[in-house]
Amino acid sequence: MAEFVKVATLRELPPGSAKAVEIGGKAVALYNVDGTVFATANTCAHRGGPLGEGELEGGVITCPWHGFQYEVKGGRCTTNTALSVPCHAVRLEGDSILVEV
Repeated sequence: MAEFVKVATLRELPPGSAKAVEIGGKAVALYNVDGTVFATANTCAHRGGPLGEGELEGGVITCPWHGFQYEVKGGRCTTNTALSVPCHAVRLEGDSILVEV
């Protein structure tokens, strides 16, 4: 059965920002899009770049290594539609951000 684990607070992830966290040995990227938080794998499907260190704009994260772009809501790559990144369910409890593992 999946469980939700607290990984950050909303103070640590203001709107328009991205952040990398580790959950049980897995690298996960968090994104705050106008107050809604999303989570994907932190690894770009192109060449393994750290998505949590990329530029977030309008629900799309740009990998800092080669510029591949992903929709944070569903993980679909808009640069190469054959690629995608896994997504994780997110739940907010007060100021706490919880991610399903």
